[in-house]
Amino acid sequence: MALLEFTEKGIYCPPANVYIDPWRAVDYAIITHGHSDHARRGMRHYLCQHQSIPILKGRLGYDISVQGIDYGEAWIINGVKFSLHPAGHVIGSAQVRVEYKGDVWVASGDYKVQDDGFTLPFEPVRCRVFITECTFGLPVYKWKPHEELFNDINQWWRANKAEGKISIIAGYSLGKAQRILQCVDDGIGPIFTHGAVENMNQLLRDSGVALRPTTRITRDTDVKSMAGALIIAPPSAINSPWHRRFKPYSTGIASGWMALRGARRRSSVDRGFAISDHADWTGLNDAIEATGAECIITTHGYTNIFSNWLKEKGYQTKVEHTEYEGELSEIKEAEPTDVKEDKEQE
Repeated sequence: MALLEFTEKGIYCPPANVYIDPWRAVDYAIITHGHSDHARRGMRHYLCQHQSIPILKGRLGYDISVQGIDYGEAWIINGVKFSLHPAGHVIGSAQVRVEYKGDVWVASGDYKVQDDGFTLPFEPVRCRVFITECTFGLPVYKWKPHEELFNDINQWWRANKAEGKISIIAGYSLGKAQRILQCVDDGIGPIFTHGAVENMNQLLRDSGVALRPTTRITRDTDVKSMAGALIIAPPSAINSPWHRRFKPYSTGIASGWMALRGARRRSSVDRGFAISDHADWTGLNDAIEATGAECIITTHGYTNIFSNWLKEKGYQTKVEHTEYEGELSEIKEAEPTDVKEDKEQE
């Protein structure tokens, strides 16, 4: 019997009767992080890293049953030892280490190896079997150094300010938006936020996360006074009536897909910044090597290509289907609460 099985409801641990990031309703769910493809409604009880609690409550309902534990804290059920370890993806994101009768598996969820100076960095966890995403599992995906990425954004913002334009940058409301907020040069000008982003910022601030000050955009915001400012918005807001009220503006989008010129063209924005909260090709390979795992299970992303690559390197590999989307979720509609916020501001 495999320690973790892929079922129609999600990743299942039979001896503990527990699921990891299930996509169907179950009694007990361990959640790796708060993005909508990994944290879904309908579970009887949730367990997560404690910083994810306000995110889950804010998105899934304040009446959910949720328990938080610290990184590295052991949690045992029916003889199975679980612990959570930093994934470097977003605030509160975790890999799930599962140990039973000497066998160790790790379900990594989504992860980023690049240290962004804000999220707790990825921690390699030794195991026999490693379940990995491969959202950007092609050699073409290679991220610039963190400092270089934000130098590009700062130069774009300064140039727009010199022309009297508002700079609007799109990034997912959980993770990307806060990374942008914390890492841009806030000496250039004031930073405003779309309501969906500010809602998430407030959840994080309420949980003790120190974020730079921002100003929420409302219907009463004086657009004429915003020349030279930076607006952080979710991708769902781009090209909406809400977006078009800020003329003159320049629009950028922060996403790993921006590493491809075709994706930049199709996005219909002025600038694309290849910033991702997922590991690039090098990061995926480095993370896998650091685990010491002999068997690798690839899930969402370039699963077959990446699995074949690993097989050529001598790993035992297997491809499993999940309902996780990786960074694809960034180009879709926002969370239900975010969609409501969009409509209120249009």
